[in-house]
Amino acid sequence: MNKSELISAIAENAGLSKVDSKKALDGFVAAVAKALKSGDKIALVGFGTFSVSSRSARTGVNPATKQKMTIAAKKVVKFKAGAELSEQVK
Repeated sequence: MNKSELISAIAENAGLSKVDSKKALDGFVAAVAKALKSGDKIALVGFGTFSVSSRSARTGVNPATKQKMTIAAKKVVKFKAGAELSEQVK
């Protein structure tokens, strides 16, 4: 499912127009990104939890040249599905 298909599904399920659904989805994504950037954790009961985790620097191998290289440390976004969502997917 891509973004336009998701917007159509939200519009249908919530009884909103596609324009309002797009605004709602864009607002949700912006709010989640802003919260994660500031270090917050977002917990949506029944759906899941978004959080930021730090990944330390490590040594890797370039598969083309077989040379060792250092992969820089970075922050990554994690999502852990909630129990209700996991149950629905079974």
